[in-house]
Amino acid sequence: MAVPHRQNGFAEDEEVELEWEDEGDEDDDDEHELLEEGWIDLGEDDLDVPRDLRAVMTAAELGDVDALRHALDNLNGSIDQSAEDGDTALHLACLYGYMPCVQLLLERRASLDSKDEDGAIPLHDACAGGFVDIVQALLDAAENKDHLKNLLDTADVDGDTPLHHAARGTHVEVVQLLLNAGASPRLPNVLGKTPADLAEPDTEVWRVLDSAVRASITS
Repeated sequence: MAVPHRQNGFAEDEEVELEWEDEGDEDDDDEHELLEEGWIDLGEDDLDVPRDLRAVMTAAELGDVDALRHALDNLNGSIDQSAEDGDTALHLACLYGYMPCVQLLLERRASLDSKDEDGAIPLHDACAGGFVDIVQALLDAAENKDHLKNLLDTADVDGDTPLHHAARGTHVEVVQLLLNAGASPRLPNVLGKTPADLAEPDTEVWRVLDSAVRASITS
């Protein structure tokens, strides 16, 4: 999983021309300036990413929905292509909490099931960040009840489900949303820890999860 609140490399080099801006094209100057503000340095691995894909990733990472729309319109490959850390554009938009970008990507039918190199799906990233509206949008985008259940139960390489991530981040609204959608509070990760085990004791998140566990045992 990419690290929240840290730029991951796609919007990061003053010497790299933005992919979504055609050579000689002087349009979209405002978007160009916005994206420039996030540039730092590109690693060698990022330089191997196709220019059209890097444009999509850059826009998703910075939350520039107009630039993202332009980049998607000019993308030669799949919207679900991954780059650094195995992240797709939807992973990045969810990670940084950019709802307009998430909505656009969902409209373009970005996959909810794509996994990064840590086995995390976009829902993991949204839950880790505590982005309630984005979590709701992802749940609403599930194809059917079975698909929704699969999303809720998806475990990353550490065995953590989206509920584990929400619990660890003490995001009580997200925890409640996931539980109401059918997430299991009893699934353990690879260390045998349930979501309640990851929550701070005697917090609201812990109480909500503990109550859910007790209810699931008696039902």
